[in-house]
Amino acid sequence: MKKQELEKQIEVLRMKMYQCYQNDNHSEEVLKISQQLDQLLNQSYKLSLKRKVM
Repeated sequence: MKKQELEKQIEVLRMKMYQCYQNDNHSEEVLKISQQLDQLLNQSYKLSLKRKVM
């Protein structure tokens, strides 16, 4: 996945998580979205490390 695509997905999930949190901050959905966001952020970090090595 390209860095730009990843950044766009991260931003979309952030907004979705924030909206979910505003509706019900103890929702299971907030937790699920947060975990998905963590995965994308980890991918982004790994991509940035690869670019620094190259």
